[in-house]
Amino acid sequence: MPRLHSLAAAVLLCASPAFAANQPTTIAAADIATATQLRDAALQDESAYQFIEGLTTEVGARLAGGDNDLKAREWVIAKFKALGFDKVWTEPVIYPKWVRRSEHGEVLAPFAQPIALTALGYSAATPNGGLEAEVVGFDSFDALKAADPARVRGKIVFVGARMHPFRDGHDYGIGSTVRTKGPALASHMGAAAFLLRSAGTDSNRLPHTGVTDFTGATPIPAAAVSAPDADQIERMLKSGQPLTIRLALDCGVDGQYTGANVIAELRGSRKPDEYFVMGGHLDSWDPGTGAIDDAAGIGIAVGAAHAIAALPHRPARSIRVVAFANEESGLFGGKAYAQAHKAQIAKAVLGSESDAGADRIWKISASVKSEARGAIAQIAEVLKPLDIEYAADEPGNGGSDLSAVHAVGMAGVSLHQDATRYFDWHHTANDTFDKIDAVQLRQNVAAYAVTAWLAAQANGDFGSAPGAFAQDDGKH
Repeated sequence: MPRLHSLAAAVLLCASPAFAANQPTTIAAADIATATQLRDAALQDESAYQFIEGLTTEVGARLAGGDNDLKAREWVIAKFKALGFDKVWTEPVIYPKWVRRSEHGEVLAPFAQPIALTALGYSAATPNGGLEAEVVGFDSFDALKAADPARVRGKIVFVGARMHPFRDGHDYGIGSTVRTKGPALASHMGAAAFLLRSAGTDSNRLPHTGVTDFTGATPIPAAAVSAPDADQIERMLKSGQPLTIRLALDCGVDGQYTGANVIAELRGSRKPDEYFVMGGHLDSWDPGTGAIDDAAGIGIAVGAAHAIAALPHRPARSIRVVAFANEESGLFGGKAYAQAHKAQIAKAVLGSESDAGADRIWKISASVKSEARGAIAQIAEVLKPLDIEYAADEPGNGGSDLSAVHAVGMAGVSLHQDATRYFDWHHTANDTFDKIDAVQLRQNVAAYAVTAWLAAQANGDFGSAPGAFAQDDGKH
């Protein structure tokens, strides 16, 4: 709310909490001016690039619960402390430990040849010696859903649904639906195993892994094949001759694992117990080194906090950066954070997480109380020179892990990255540091620095409260 300069107004405010709650959230002109300077300075900041380079080089792949899980946490803790955050701590996160040991696939008939594939997270192993079965193909999840179970029973199901590249990445809904729901559906129908065309937009012979969900179903072997191999399978199916594939997957759940969210904070000067929260997830899939997914997300938040820390004075509220545990296999870090902090969720005044690579941000949207809509517009105005548009009618849940925090009451702002290239590399061996474009990365850092600073300085709140956005329908 605007600052009040008279004792009478202050008394009126204290006596009328309902009146105060309905006041618009605003941002002072001086803070807008500082944000403009911060934006331009952040465009020169190299800390995000250096963070991503260090994490992907010195640690590499970070499969949740895997060999590098603890190493990655210790690396980030040390880096947060070296960067000068006022407070660094961890909070435990417990989840099933899925392991990948080996994987192999080959066509036995009608035209024998190997195929490039990778097991999906939570896939079951094949029997010792592997599994051989005839393949039955479908072009979509809906086609599989409508199939007669008798056609599927005892066979390997293959779903060849295709994704195409878009700036907003909306085709991922097609690929992720097949990957997460298809194996369980096939299991219910009596299938021996499940294969899908990788949920990606490239034509490389590199399969895209990712999690599947067997809740309520018996796990079966499940894997993704590369796009060229999916094309090959489809050509063989069209030949009309029986197609037989042999799979050998050595993988599965090996008990439970206790990981942790790693949290760092720049303490605010006037309201240190309130904070803007941002970050990314620390885990990655194991084929690559997790550069775009999601060392970039943590790096962007680190870069933004570093730029804010360089200002002559601290923001009124704290700036919190979270490296979330095990996002890839079910948002475990975000859900754990949401449960641990839900009673005090009003302290998280606003939040945004980066988890779509490192290419330029092109749009901002938000889910906040109506009285704070004007403050979001003020933030958007400072972002305009970065070629970021304001989608005032669209929701913003904060993204990825913070969607779980939004669900328990945190106001969310989403800074949408250009995903045109993202699904070429997502969950593949090609997710490596060379895919980070330093110029586009700095634009991300500038956008997050502006958003974090102005949210931390805002006069009034954005609507965070227990259960505040439980029915968020995106209508603003």
